[in-house]
Amino acid sequence: MALTAQLSAFTEAVDRIRISSSVWTDNFGPRPRGVVPSLLIIHSISLPPGQYGGPEVEQLFTNTLDWDAHPYFQSIRGLQVSAHFFIRRTGEVIQFVDCEHRAWHAGQSVWQGRPNCNDYSIGIELEGLEGDTFELAQYHALATLCQDLARRYPIEHVVGHEHVAPGRKHDPGPGFDWALLQQLTGWPAQRFAPAVF
Repeated sequence: MALTAQLSAFTEAVDRIRISSSVWTDNFGPRPRGVVPSLLIIHSISLPPGQYGGPEVEQLFTNTLDWDAHPYFQSIRGLQVSAHFFIRRTGEVIQFVDCEHRAWHAGQSVWQGRPNCNDYSIGIELEGLEGDTFELAQYHALATLCQDLARRYPIEHVVGHEHVAPGRKHDPGPGFDWALLQQLTGWPAQRFAPAVF
């Protein structure tokens, strides 16, 4: 797809899903032919860990992070990742990858026996630390985003990174309130990972 067409589709998606802002990243690829998103994967991230409000997550996703700016960054030096969306502590939603494309967020992963979750999922990063709590504004933004995405795609399940990569990943962690997200979306418990209720 030509860059102009990609940008057009990206802008259209931004308009439909009530995004606060969009930041283009090169860290994405095509989904397998005929595959549409059916899974939402919730993550948590903060850079440096436990520090909020800075530009570092955006810089990581756009390959512009200064690896020498903080000692922790040496442990992730050269990492090329992305998510479709990033929700700040304030509830601001930033989109990095068009949902028609495959973002690089889940890594080695399996859901219900189906491997390579990046192929058929949409990745949503919450600004936060795994195991810690999240802000009410984030839950409201996340619920709205989930509902908007479900109107556009055949979303079957909403899970955490910890559910598709158990033992390897632990986010969003025990501080994430799955019951609150279920209440805000109005979705049945069957739409969520069995382990969360």
